[in-house]
Amino acid sequence: MPDAPARRTSRASLTVASVMTALIFLVALNLRPALTSVGPLLPQMGADLGLAEGTQGLLTALPLLAFAVVSPLVHLPARRWGMEPTVLVALAVLAGGIAMRSWVEGAGLWIGTAVIGSAIAVGNVLVPAVVKRDYAGHVSRATSVYSASMTVSAALASAIAVPLAGADGWRGSLAFWAIPAVLVALVWIPRVRHAHRMPAPEVTAAEPARSVWRQPTAWLITAYMGLQSTTFYILVSWLPTIDASEGVSASQAGVHLFLFQLAGVVSGLAIPRLMRADTQVLAATVAGVPTIVGVAGLLALPHLSGLWVVCAGAGTGAALVIALSLFGLRGRTAGEAARLSGMAQSVGYLLAAAGPVTAGWLAHVTGAWHASLVLVLALATAQFTIAFWVGRVRTADAVAA
Repeated sequence: MPDAPARRTSRASLTVASVMTALIFLVALNLRPALTSVGPLLPQMGADLGLAEGTQGLLTALPLLAFAVVSPLVHLPARRWGMEPTVLVALAVLAGGIAMRSWVEGAGLWIGTAVIGSAIAVGNVLVPAVVKRDYAGHVSRATSVYSASMTVSAALASAIAVPLAGADGWRGSLAFWAIPAVLVALVWIPRVRHAHRMPAPEVTAAEPARSVWRQPTAWLITAYMGLQSTTFYILVSWLPTIDASEGVSASQAGVHLFLFQLAGVVSGLAIPRLMRADTQVLAATVAGVPTIVGVAGLLALPHLSGLWVVCAGAGTGAALVIALSLFGLRGRTAGEAARLSGMAQSVGYLLAAAGPVTAGWLAHVTGAWHASLVLVLALATAQFTIAFWVGRVRTADAVAA
């Protein structure tokens, strides 16, 4: 029977391992603020830089294009250097991209935005893979916490963007989010060292016979992810401007955007209760309803926009948890989860990138936001329809990477 010092040492080792494992949720805190802080500031940025609505839409779409390009390549450095070192580099690059976007004149706005998107893409792909590896028995629950971390920080960034700009201008407001990226990178360094001392299975599984790109299940997950992302990024980019067109003040529009994302946190934490090991159909379909109701409400009764943004936020937040959970639930290993995540986020965000641009273009052409909201309603309805298929477990069509 182990003596007391040995037991204390064992408990201390378990505590250190648990803390190191939980640090992944701090990384998640940095995966959205650099994006969601832009929407409330677009009117100021447009006026200062002379950006038309279509150009503003392109600026919000650029990170999503970076997601599409970088996501399927992330498994290469992760397999060579390990997931922890790759995440550390991504955090450092993210901080540099935020600083460039804020303070480098001319092309710096666009280059910095692309760098930000590339760095976040690494986290988008690897965090679900780390969750699959470290929380294999609780993928849905851990994913809901990861998603909540991501959404809370996104909501906070939206809510304080305008107040921060009042003190330091839009450049200072955007630059602020380099600080948590640097802090989390510093905290992450011990985890990199810990991972070297205590090696865990990485994205190094043997190559399976069939590519993930040839799997019908993978394409269903990709479609679901793409529709959810397109709906979310149109709304998170343009809700403040849509509110402004209805006479809502900039500060109140920022609050609405905060509520939109806060509702997503609550629904994201709740939706795993509807997810079972044998099927996720109920959860995936239920998640689609609030978005449809919310967008329809914005079209029919815009003066109740506060209520409708909460509904839409609840739907997009729940759907995000489902999409992210499917990577781990359908991938048999962390490596497969990373490759499935890379595929779904590459194609999904390529589709999502067109969303803000198209919505901005429709508003510019029609002179109002009704056509853009009809587009979002159609996307949400398509996501609801696909949910009946994506939630079924297909054991004969196990996802290979």
